Amino acid sequence: MPTAVTSTAPTTYQPSAEFAQQAKTWADLGYPVSDATLQSLQGFLAQLSPVEPTRECVPFVLVVPSAARPATEAMARIALRGKPGTVNQHAGDIDEFTAAPGFEVPATAAYLLVDVERGSEFCGTPPEAAEAVLADRGRTPLTVAEGIALVTLHPEVLEKNHCFSLAGSRKGDRRVPALWISKGAPHLGWCFAGVPHSWLGLASARDRHT
Repeated sequence: MPTAVTSTAPTTYQPSAEFAQQAKTWADLGYPVSDATLQSLQGFLAQLSPVEPTRECVPFVLVVPSAARPATEAMARIALRGKPGTVNQHAGDIDEFTAAPGFEVPATAAYLLVDVERGSEFCGTPPEAAEAVLADRGRTPLTVAEGIALVTLHPEVLEKNHCFSLAGSRKGDRRVPALWISKGAPHLGWCFAGVPHSWLGLASARDRHT
């Protein structure tokens, strides 16, 4: 009898097409990125494997930091099933959070966040404990701007019981920003570093590329 041959269907995902769509999304929102910057970043895409994004992991995210400030406006541009995002009433100082000690965020108009995970495995784990695990893996937690970029470009990653903290932004206290769903809409607020929530993981990335 002939030997059965198992074939794997080729992926339809193309990093270059995804990159162009992400750039268009930012431009449509009023945050166009210069052609020179786009060309520079696009050259990096050839190094990425053509792995389709899922709700748990996205190959890359084009981050435009200025698009996340003020957060109230940035969140209003995110929508789940037609419901725009909001900022928690207790997070009025969220724009004052900056990059957490220990790592630097590129001071550029745009950059790529590579190998992004929403971190569902850390649901029920305090943020500070999840951070220690990620550090051992050589991964970095996302900032508020990066979390907003992720959900702006891939709103499907934010799901009920699969939301995430953004420990890459801090304000010198025990608060950790987080994105979750409230009344069916994306919601930006904060929790405490040592407090676990069954519905909050911790989002991270492998690298930032400029």
